[in-house]
Amino acid sequence: MKFIITFIILALILSGCVSNEQQLINKADKIHASILTVDTHCDTPMDFSKPGFDMGIKSKEGCVDFPKMNEGGLHAEFFAVFTPQGPKNDSAYNIVHQKAVDVLTAIKTNVEKNSDVAEIALSPEDAYRIRKNGKIAAFIGIENGYPIGHDISRIKQYHDLGTRYITLSHTKNNDICDSSTDPDGPVNDGLSSFGTEVVKEMNRLGMMVDISHISDKSFFDVLRISKVPVIASHSSCRALCGSPRNLSDEMLVALKENDGVIQICILGNYLKTPEPNPEFEAKLKELHEKYGSYGAASDSLKEVIRSEFRKIRSAYENPATVKDVVDHIDHVVQVIGIDFVGIGTDFDGGGGVEGCRTAADMKNITIELLRRGYSKSDITKIWGGNIMRVMKKVQDHSIQQAGV
Repeated sequence: MKFIITFIILALILSGCVSNEQQLINKADKIHASILTVDTHCDTPMDFSKPGFDMGIKSKEGCVDFPKMNEGGLHAEFFAVFTPQGPKNDSAYNIVHQKAVDVLTAIKTNVEKNSDVAEIALSPEDAYRIRKNGKIAAFIGIENGYPIGHDISRIKQYHDLGTRYITLSHTKNNDICDSSTDPDGPVNDGLSSFGTEVVKEMNRLGMMVDISHISDKSFFDVLRISKVPVIASHSSCRALCGSPRNLSDEMLVALKENDGVIQICILGNYLKTPEPNPEFEAKLKELHEKYGSYGAASDSLKEVIRSEFRKIRSAYENPATVKDVVDHIDHVVQVIGIDFVGIGTDFDGGGGVEGCRTAADMKNITIELLRRGYSKSDITKIWGGNIMRVMKKVQDHSIQQAGV
């Protein structure tokens, strides 16, 4: 009899657990069905060089495509035009500028090819309208201001082609500002004089200034110069993970004073300090020795490198989890409040954690937020409200200045 009673009690407990989990899933589904969800950074355009690549077809390896976005309840994506840092001379600038233009054009072509399910978005109003019509909003950003070279007029060209933010630098210094991770150290003492003009021109045009990847000194220089809020399109919190790519609490407070927003990056190395993993490191070293520098590789070889990297990561990495992602959201909320945080996955550029490997898994972040007591109002801000607020302020400032 005791065994039967114990069995019944355990069954009821387990049934309650399942019921509670299903309730969270159902609530997440309802929330995603009624709000605008935005991811501010993916590197999927790097895969556009694959023969026959089509955002309308569910891919086997990639993290982001329109079917996966629909499955995960992700309504808007910023597709990044990424260019790795190279030589700083006019010849290189011209080549990389043309490449950026080509990728910008390829994004628009791919979206237009799938016009039944997606549209290019240029403003928050566009995003909400496109969402209301049951389609996906495709925004465009540029990761690394390197293609600008020394030609300030290129910023307007990128803007006119649909770009709505520029990440000022990447992993190495450029002529705009210093990077947070260049092994050679700073060369500009933060934001250069040319970088100051870049920020002012972006303010004038209504383009968001993205401070992800840039050095601490560059960050504070940008906040001193910019007349409008800025974004960190894919960064996390240094208090929880010591990567220089992340923002310190002092930087978070300054970002709040600027009325900007940090979009939490879900790449493992920016979420928790990596534990020793000699097998993983050895495999990455073998990959580098086999193919050389990723930045110097041809488009076809880059595709091979990315594919092999994904396999290595899947087999050897000790992944961060969705809980780690929400730990960083919690931290931002605790330090500066709910109005200054969002999500920028870095999918197809290394982003992805256990429980959220592709755009199809995005609701798992919402489920964890619900589990921790976040309200629908909170989640609406995190998943898009905050970044859309910043974008509108940036664009409204541009319109006001043009009318002066």
